[in-house]
Amino acid sequence: MNADALLSAQDLSLSRGGRQLFTGLSFDLLPGQIIQVAGENGAGKTSLLRVLAGLARYSYEGRLFSRGRALPGDGTYREDCLYLGHQAAVKGLLTPRENLAWHVDGAGEYPLDAIDQALHKVGLYGYEDVASHRLSAGQHRRVNLARLYLTQRPLWLLDEPFTAIDRDGVVALEAHLSEHVSAGGAVLLTSHQPVDVACELKMLDLHTGAPR
Repeated sequence: MNADALLSAQDLSLSRGGRQLFTGLSFDLLPGQIIQVAGENGAGKTSLLRVLAGLARYSYEGRLFSRGRALPGDGTYREDCLYLGHQAAVKGLLTPRENLAWHVDGAGEYPLDAIDQALHKVGLYGYEDVASHRLSAGQHRRVNLARLYLTQRPLWLLDEPFTAIDRDGVVALEAHLSEHVSAGGAVLLTSHQPVDVACELKMLDLHTGAPR
């Protein structure tokens, strides 16, 4: 366990529904790094991210740390972490502006001008006040990804962030991930496609339980 790591796992194991998903998983995620979780469908990638975000209802074995502190701790870890799940989590009756008005965890309010700037950066200029049920699946994904331009949290846990966005959107997101970690942030993500970033990228294999 590295005391500088924004997130560390030691001998993490998880079972669900009587099936062992993974075992003996250990890693350190340092500022300036991206870790991509590798594993076939059903290997437990989404379950791992939910455990790391503190959202899983099932128990796990092993230990988690943030900045050298064991988790769960005094709540400060949640202040460091932004989790975006595989589903876009966009309310259809709300506009993109309204969907982004609050932090994901409901704590605090984003300024309107910052929301509009974030929507512009993800290619949704002109859609700020359109009811989200009128948007495409890719546009829903972009609304959710706009949170990455609003948050100040250093640790990002992203489950399939490239789903349903076009190549230009993929390139823009890869560039933003690189900018985030170059500024001292860190990212742990799942993706079914190769990730091209201008920073240190490690692979975390759920089968072997070790980064490479």
